Amino acid sequence: MNKSSPTQRLSALREKISELGLDGFVVPHSDAHQNEFLPPDAERLAWLTGFTGSAGTAVVMADRAAMFVDGRYTLQVRDQVDGDLYEFHHLVEAPVTDWLTDTLSDGKRLGIDPWLHTQAGVQRLRRSLDAVGAELVFVEVNPVDSVWDDQPPPPLAPAVPHDDGFAGRSSANKRASLGEALAREGLDAAVLTQPDSIAWLLNVRGGDVDHTPLVLSFAILDADGTVDWFVSPGKRSDALAAHLGGGVEMRDPEAFAGALDDLDGRRVLAAPDSAAAWIFDRLEQAGAVVLRGSDPVTLSKAIKNETELAGTRAAHLRDGAALSRFLHWLSEAAPVGSVDEMSAASKLAEFRKSGEHFRDLSFGTISGAGPNGAIVHYRVTPETNRTLAPGELYLVDSGAQYLDGTTDVTRTVGVGAPSDEMRDRFTRVLKGHIAIATARFPAGTSGAQLDSFARNALWQVGLDFDHGTGHGVGSYLGVHEGPQRIAKTGSSVPLQPGMIVSNEPGYYKEGAFGIRIENLLAVTPPGEITGGERPMLGFETLTLAPIDRSLIDTNLLSADERAWMDAYHARVAAEIGPLLDGPARDWLTEATAPLE
Repeated sequence: MNKSSPTQRLSALREKISELGLDGFVVPHSDAHQNEFLPPDAERLAWLTGFTGSAGTAVVMADRAAMFVDGRYTLQVRDQVDGDLYEFHHLVEAPVTDWLTDTLSDGKRLGIDPWLHTQAGVQRLRRSLDAVGAELVFVEVNPVDSVWDDQPPPPLAPAVPHDDGFAGRSSANKRASLGEALAREGLDAAVLTQPDSIAWLLNVRGGDVDHTPLVLSFAILDADGTVDWFVSPGKRSDALAAHLGGGVEMRDPEAFAGALDDLDGRRVLAAPDSAAAWIFDRLEQAGAVVLRGSDPVTLSKAIKNETELAGTRAAHLRDGAALSRFLHWLSEAAPVGSVDEMSAASKLAEFRKSGEHFRDLSFGTISGAGPNGAIVHYRVTPETNRTLAPGELYLVDSGAQYLDGTTDVTRTVGVGAPSDEMRDRFTRVLKGHIAIATARFPAGTSGAQLDSFARNALWQVGLDFDHGTGHGVGSYLGVHEGPQRIAKTGSSVPLQPGMIVSNEPGYYKEGAFGIRIENLLAVTPPGEITGGERPMLGFETLTLAPIDRSLIDTNLLSADERAWMDAYHARVAAEIGPLLDGPARDWLTEATAPLE
């Protein structure tokens, strides 16, 4: 059968599900490492449904199919997925488990690929199925793979050393420290499944995933600080082996299952919120004593050392200069109608690529004009490409990977004269952005406790936005990393000095415009507070690029907010200005002038 259309693909999958004796199958946007951004061979959800967002799940039954996405993708999913084939549901407000409870009945069998679901996720699925007497079935071969005739091969990019001069700590130092921590907890080993954790621990980088320098692999960290690294021979080199030294043994991926079996009787840490359910089953069958806890690398990776912080500051200077050159170019080209979303994204990438230590974009640029800007994670295509037009807003969310840091920044720009509504909404988003940037909070505070700061000015007039306010960012690693975040349902992990987090409140009017203002922040001690009685923390703004003054209604700003805005722009002028010349520097001087 030619499975070129979503209808034909869905039909082929249903036939395969029936052959397996199943009543349904779950297709998550996931791979064996629970990555947010997937290699081409793992894009099963996109192949099946056409949905290209970074978070979503489909459930396919014999006579029904449903798509679940979060608030970032409620518009995108309706554009990309056939509503005659799939029901649409909000992943948070109407989760998969609730739908399954309502849809399945006693004796029904629901299949999943245990490599694509975490242990915690499987437990949630089991609870919902147990409630109606249905059975959860692990399948050995994913049925999507069975019907995907032209599925790409797994990626095989080379793994390369990441210099200690950028990392700030040697791999041996990191391994010894984390091994000692395992030993103190009475653990013999930890199974590492997240590629960014492995990359950080071993000071290696790769190219298996677009825009994020990951080596897709698994590892076992022993309490003595040694590591068994299960990585394809095609990704190895003599230089890599010399970099790793004697404390790391590279082994073939096929040896991973046997290595788990060898942990019989040992106390082993595995993370139920990130490790595949298959791994837990294998460990338990092998007789290991499995301790469920957080990935031991995650927190150490999130707290940047002084070398990493210095690197990210340097990277943000280069990045700010590139973005400022772009905004200057845009100010001249957009009003005459010579810019569309694709050409704008291409021009911005061109400016970035000239920067020292540039390696890649940190994600596909979100370049949305007019109503396309209201699609939170919009991806421009030739079919949706829109010319920037006078009287509209243009939203560009972009970033880059440099050897010394990862950037992520959003600016919203008015093309021509903005409406009063646009200026009101933009200013309310700006007020939320300033509230986060200037926050002072006691040590031990989590991002969830700060999230309402970003929303208050919108809430006052009955508005809100359906995404988190901030996510963690890596050091020449993932543009999204945990455990820290700022969101309504944010992580309970406290913000700690050295963590990097985004500050990106927004507002989106469907069919009209989108607004987002994003800078990256480093968590820092704020200095001595006169009369203070408790240790406090605050934020250092890392991103340096002008914010469109034409969109600011100064009547809505307090005196302190105006002072912050002017001080930020003065800093941009002082630090980015010397990196520009000619008309671009003149433009920046005007763009960063004090508010009137």
